[in-house]
Amino acid sequence: MTRYEHLAREYGTPLYVYDLDEVEKARDQLLGSLPEEFHLFYALKANPHPELVRALRGDGTAKGCRPEISSTGELASVLEAGFDGSEVMYTGPGKTFEELREAMSLGVRMFSTDSVTDVQHVGQVAGELGVTAQVLLRVNSASASATTSIRMTGTPSQFGFDSETLGEVLPDVRAVSHVDIVGFHFFPLSNARDEDSLIAEFQGTIALAAQLQAELDLPLKFLDIGGGFTVPYAVPGPRGTYPKLRVELGAALDTHFPGWRENGPQLACESGRYLIGASGTLLAGVSNVKVSRGRKFVILDAGINTFGGMSGLGRLLPVAVQPDEGAEAVDQASLVGPLCTPGDILGREIKLPALQAGDVVTIPNAGAYGPTASLLMFLGRPAPTEVVVRGDEVVSVSRIEHVRSYSQVSADRP
Repeated sequence: MTRYEHLAREYGTPLYVYDLDEVEKARDQLLGSLPEEFHLFYALKANPHPELVRALRGDGTAKGCRPEISSTGELASVLEAGFDGSEVMYTGPGKTFEELREAMSLGVRMFSTDSVTDVQHVGQVAGELGVTAQVLLRVNSASASATTSIRMTGTPSQFGFDSETLGEVLPDVRAVSHVDIVGFHFFPLSNARDEDSLIAEFQGTIALAAQLQAELDLPLKFLDIGGGFTVPYAVPGPRGTYPKLRVELGAALDTHFPGWRENGPQLACESGRYLIGASGTLLAGVSNVKVSRGRKFVILDAGINTFGGMSGLGRLLPVAVQPDEGAEAVDQASLVGPLCTPGDILGREIKLPALQAGDVVTIPNAGAYGPTASLLMFLGRPAPTEVVVRGDEVVSVSRIEHVRSYSQVSADRP
């Protein structure tokens, strides 16, 4: 029996279980890998569950994370988790006036911006509300240092100001009232394959930030150098470790920002999957096992509607089953979900223990990009139950519900 199989019997499947002890271990491990002067932002897109966000916030006995959001829905989770709006960084290239008004009215003041018009929109709403917004200019670097990982820079993109043309548009940015341009935001890569690649990217980012500061005469109060920290996604294995990172970051900052510890800028990194990926386990029930033209299919009650890994964006990530403790992988089959589409595949021809209807399959490292990154409403199936635990204690049990709201129709409508 696996660790959480008793919860599957009690609450049914598909079932996510998140362990808050593991969330806090990841937070402390990553903060310990960074210079102590760094802030660490948690990107809620990885998992906005308020209990996880609250655990990352900390309780005053340990340094916690600040939230990075890109919607008012994520802002609601942040506030439910006990954060104040002033602790939030709001990102995203398509902020609407309605979103900006709601965010600023709830205390959000820091915004990462991607274009001149984005800055203008922030300034317009700040002026309406009689406040001043702190603005970071997200920078899309012209080149990249790391050779592995998912690239987030160096190409045409809706994200960020192109570094090579930032000087041309900066006068228009500076002309916007009710904003204070406080610094830069970089996010050059995601899920770096090794520590050397991550360090190289951070070194390049720090050098470019210093270069832009000097060339543009734009003193930096705040510098977010991004993330790229790695954890396995739905396959067994530990989080990445970064034993050299603290020293290497300090050395790069000493070179390009002498006296940074006393005189700034304030520094930050960010992470999503690393902080909560290893905390999550997905338990799925086996509904059926069948053979078609010599190939075996294990059909689960969880598919890409439950664990899609951003499949709607063409990023269906590889999934492998973690066999039950002591169960030897003796079979090979495709692991599929219950949906009426041939695309509902979680794993093709993977090694599995012998399974039959009624068994429970355990998928590890499933804390990031789970329900809210999946095709949750497709075919109208219920969302999975999400159980939050601390060790063996159940902290909360919840499920996302879909409710259609109707607006009043005018009586004189033709």
